[in-house]
Amino acid sequence: MNQDGIWLSVLEYATAKKTSISTIRRLIKAGHVKHREENGKYFIWTREVKDNLEIEKNEMAMKLNLELLKKQNRELTEEVNDLKMLLSVYENKQIYDLPPIPERSI
Repeated sequence: MNQDGIWLSVLEYATAKKTSISTIRRLIKAGHVKHREENGKYFIWTREVKDNLEIEKNEMAMKLNLELLKKQNRELTEEVNDLKMLLSVYENKQIYDLPPIPERSI
């Protein structure tokens, strides 16, 4: 038997399955879910929720990575635009005659 799974409390399982606690308790009473009791508290064995949690974790990591890549893309686009502008200034070879800096009298 494959042991990849996780024991969840009734509340955790109900939250993960998006159902009520009373429904989960009925499933336990009917024997429809693998469960155990420790000190009067029930735990339900599930592989599905563990897989869902791993998928959600991977999705969150991918979303964060996507946001980082978007930020880097924006920064690089700005840098390329700045470099294009600088290149066009150098290619035009326009010499701007600036007035001399006035001297201050002290």
